[in-house]
Amino acid sequence: MEFSLDEDQQAIVELARSIFADHCGDDDMRAFAASGAAYDANLWRLLAEAGLTGIGLDESVGGTGFGTAETAFLLEQAGIVLAPVPLRDTLVAAQTLATTGAANTDIVREAAAGKAILTSACDEVGGAWQVPALLAERDGNGWRLPGVKSAVAWGMEASAILISARLGEDGGAGLFLLPVDSAGLRREKQTGTDATPLALLELDGVHLPGDALLDNGGGANDTLRWHVGRMRVALCASQLGIAGAALHRTAAYTSERIQFGRPIGSMQAVQQRAADGYIDVEAMRSTTWRAAWLMDQGQCDDVEIGAAKYWAATGGHRVTQTAQHQHGGMGADITYPIHRYFLAAKAVESALGGAQPMLAELGAAIAAGKARPLSAIGGGFDAV
Repeated sequence: MEFSLDEDQQAIVELARSIFADHCGDDDMRAFAASGAAYDANLWRLLAEAGLTGIGLDESVGGTGFGTAETAFLLEQAGIVLAPVPLRDTLVAAQTLATTGAANTDIVREAAAGKAILTSACDEVGGAWQVPALLAERDGNGWRLPGVKSAVAWGMEASAILISARLGEDGGAGLFLLPVDSAGLRREKQTGTDATPLALLELDGVHLPGDALLDNGGGANDTLRWHVGRMRVALCASQLGIAGAALHRTAAYTSERIQFGRPIGSMQAVQQRAADGYIDVEAMRSTTWRAAWLMDQGQCDDVEIGAAKYWAATGGHRVTQTAQHQHGGMGADITYPIHRYFLAAKAVESALGGAQPMLAELGAAIAAGKARPLSAIGGGFDAV
């Protein structure tokens, strides 16, 4: 089987790599952290000028085409440098909006041009995304949304937010387009695990028109499922970049750090941990690429996506913990960059379900006869 990138995909990777290399070096990241800014506006502008904020969007809405796979390749590059821009959330939200018809074309165009930041609020604290705590109530021809969403990435910077809610007590769940200037919406800044800015959303009876409930043609539940699927694949791609970079930095450090008269990387225990990390990264890569490829074939395969997210959670945790450990005292020095990878990986690990929730979802699918494991370790799943 052929797993190499084609010319267009390689061009996307090289373009992104070039931009990030020029603006996301260790010195650049330290300067950005000291600036107190939420995101790097200059880097965001450059990505927009290069057409990278329009990846995965059709040219008819101002995008540059391509699909989920190319989005994943781009997000992997952003993860490698921990690019301080709202790229992942904006891309995924815009791609979801683009499937919902002409009514949302204007905001999709703005996002593709880098003129709008989008995000989504689908994570549930202590619960499953399929059953949002927020309850949308019918209000004439529209909807009324009272409730709270916590830890919304880029929630203070976004122009609009895709927010999940239950549709009545027995109506399933859906995804709403919430403008940030909606009456009754209050946003409060939150601090999270890593440098990603977060927001608490308090909705005091926010009223939305009927068409704010998004529909990709398959119904509200399906629209939410596809959006969460896209977001999980995007998180996996980010984690692939984060873990791969952490492993690469650790290999370089342990090759140079001398102890007992030789590099610590020559010691068997260090090599074994590094080898395990390499296996984790490659398992993350294969499951992420498969899930992305299936989405481009029109299949939002919950089982394959769940397998990829499981590997992103558990593999990302192991690799970055090993990186932190093998850096020894340098890992505790916050002027040295390795801790940023550990923190970023922890944030991605728990987003939209960590390892244990993913195993629960996969186990339920197997028990229901919807999937069967292809092998005991890293083999993925075969839909039944």
